[in-house]
Amino acid sequence: MLGIGKVGWIEKDAPVAGPYDAIVKPLAVAPCTSDIHTVWEGALGDRKDLILGHEAVGEVVEVGTEVKDFKPGDRVIVPAITPDWRSEAVQQGFQQHSGGMLAGWKFSNFKDGVFAEEFHVNDADMNLAHMPKGMSLEQAVMLPDMAPTGIQGAELARIKPGETVAVIGIGPVGLMSVAGAAILGAGRLFAVGNRQVCADLATEYGATDIIDYKKGDIVEQILKATNGRGVDAAIVAGGSSDSLGQAIEITRPGGTISNVNYFGSGDTIPIPRLAWGNGMSHKDIRGGLVAGGRLKMEQMVDLAVYNRIQPEKMVTHVFDGFENMEKALLLMKEKPKDLIKPVVLLE
Repeated sequence: MLGIGKVGWIEKDAPVAGPYDAIVKPLAVAPCTSDIHTVWEGALGDRKDLILGHEAVGEVVEVGTEVKDFKPGDRVIVPAITPDWRSEAVQQGFQQHSGGMLAGWKFSNFKDGVFAEEFHVNDADMNLAHMPKGMSLEQAVMLPDMAPTGIQGAELARIKPGETVAVIGIGPVGLMSVAGAAILGAGRLFAVGNRQVCADLATEYGATDIIDYKKGDIVEQILKATNGRGVDAAIVAGGSSDSLGQAIEITRPGGTISNVNYFGSGDTIPIPRLAWGNGMSHKDIRGGLVAGGRLKMEQMVDLAVYNRIQPEKMVTHVFDGFENMEKALLLMKEKPKDLIKPVVLLE
């Protein structure tokens, strides 16, 4: 990111590992919609000459003197969120915000990201996970961000077996929210989206109903389908700032609205007063940055290895070589109808 609305190549000094850190060479990376918000909406404010990217798997090049569990040559999964584990926020139970709000998200936010020949990982023993032998790079690179973010959407929604759930937005995060809701036991499962490639995969992941926002107001469609009752839980995984209001409208009193969407523009997010019961509906609105760190990555690995999730099915476009990084990023910006997720292989 050269500045708001501008991307390009840049030369920087190689990163240096501290005693607890690692330097990693990427083997596969994936552009994210968050990168698009950051660059073209200025969602985090202006950033000058900041290397983008926070989704990567790679090979360890160097480790600090205090790193115990990793060594050069190890193939690793690198979480998008790399907290400072020696912090008060971790003791409070919110490692994502170690160092300040959202500060556990370092790559392409406060420090250079992974779209580089080498990148720095803080607190390597706590922020890296070993990549299993035989796992494809396409599957592995969906685990740093897409899988845990989407599944956290389901976790924040507090889904109970048999409950009716809606997922608004079925890009890659929303698709993983659908998969997560199915794992947690959702009964009827609405998936809101328009692109056929996403709708087909949502159905494969467990959606029972596809709601096409181009065929009418999604609130009206879901309320009609539920005989006016609404859903027990709604997960916002995409869309504009209006998506949160729509989620509130379709959720029954006492239900839960979960947000894992990155709202990239605007100063406020509207809440519909009447649908929120003038503030007294007992509709619980919850949102959070995805958890990072080694344990979360190892949990995602087990979900994939034991076939609870198949995140590699979201990879629709594969590029080879460092020189195609920008092409993949711009594809994520353009979002053609056949796209879910692009991946760049660097091995």
